[in-house]
Amino acid sequence: MQSWPTPGLTPLEPMPGSVHLYDTAARAVVPVELAEESGRAVAGLYVCGITPYDATHLGHAATYLAFDLLIRQWRDTGAAVTYVQNVTDVDDPLLERAEATGVDWQDLAVEQTDLFRTDMTALRVLPPDHYIGAVEAVPWIVPAVEALVTAGIAYRVPGTGGEPDGDVYFDVEAARSTGWRIGALGGYDPDQLLAFFGERGGDPDRPGKRNPLDALLWRVAREGEPQWPGGVLGAGRPGWHIECSVIAERFLATPFTVQGGGNDLIFPHHDMSAGHAQALTGRPLAHHFAHTGMVGFEGHKMSKSRGNLVLVSRLREAGVDPAAIRIAVLGQHYRSAWEYTDALLTVAQDRLARWRAAAAVADAATGPLRGDVDDADTRLVERLRDRLRDDLDTPGALAAVDAWAATVLGARDDAAIDGDIDHGSDTATDTGTAGEPSLGRRAVDALLGVDLAPETAS
Repeated sequence: MQSWPTPGLTPLEPMPGSVHLYDTAARAVVPVELAEESGRAVAGLYVCGITPYDATHLGHAATYLAFDLLIRQWRDTGAAVTYVQNVTDVDDPLLERAEATGVDWQDLAVEQTDLFRTDMTALRVLPPDHYIGAVEAVPWIVPAVEALVTAGIAYRVPGTGGEPDGDVYFDVEAARSTGWRIGALGGYDPDQLLAFFGERGGDPDRPGKRNPLDALLWRVAREGEPQWPGGVLGAGRPGWHIECSVIAERFLATPFTVQGGGNDLIFPHHDMSAGHAQALTGRPLAHHFAHTGMVGFEGHKMSKSRGNLVLVSRLREAGVDPAAIRIAVLGQHYRSAWEYTDALLTVAQDRLARWRAAAAVADAATGPLRGDVDDADTRLVERLRDRLRDDLDTPGALAAVDAWAATVLGARDDAAIDGDIDHGSDTATDTGTAGEPSLGRRAVDALLGVDLAPETAS
């Protein structure tokens, strides 16, 4: 599956160091240690992608922006990063939406995946190196499920009530023999596990299962549903969790560095994916698990099922600069739960205008003003690295850019009072002709992903 274009980047000279991140499994902010290959640090990142049955909302955007920032910080340390993301382009929610709207499920998946790519491009989100759909992964998933059956860690369930025989389930008790423990990732108690499983795509009441928490690996063919050859499993389609396990293991050496996604994926999705992977390879799926908080609107978590969505595409259609959308999201810490309001967007738009005004001054500064700008730029780079390498502290990073902008614009005003600016030219004014990008502008682009070039201003 095709990814989206890489935004134009203005990298800084790398500064070695480590990035600290909150690890869900460790329940703490920890230094993320990277592997080394041929003398260079390397990182592997897998982030769960969309189920493409509706447009990208700000909750989605917040997750992908968070891990975009993680990649940017790793690269700023000099590390090479391999990034993998899936698209769940066949699953019950997609099929149900297609049936309800009278649209072919494949057409709906293509349409919404294309819109997602467009939104990610507009937000300047770094694209995955491998962007893989569940459908294209079916030939890899089938032998994995067969291997779990052979190992005694998966089993078939007889059909009841007119359902066919042969759905394959992951045996969570048998999987304990591999060293994996259900619920360990999130630290949830049994009642929470059961509740989350039922709320998040599981089927705890399915007759014939050995444990209510056993997860579907392979759904045998039903009339009217999409299906693929399944070898000895019979025709059918894969479950949700095994999709990510297999795709991750195909493109990343396990255990890879970070598994990421929204915190509603901690259980069952990430827990089960880790269990499937460990049962298949005997190794953990990832060293670290990182999760983003939920974004609310109108008093509830944004969700496609509820319909309380703020869509990135709608904001763009209304003329909102994507850089302002990005700043609005980055104004909240990635792990926090927060509520979107129009006021947040207004603050972000004002911030963007100030930052671009300061960038224009910084780019064009000469004479004594140049020295003031250079000092401010150097302090900005130091503060951005300090804040973003500490659990992606974007509120602190944005405050650092605010301080930089205030310093640069203040220095411009002082220079005008002192007569160091020639008002007969455009040099060093907030609407002046930009020179080479200043260090400050390049840092905001490289580390925060916000382009302050004046030609992008709306």
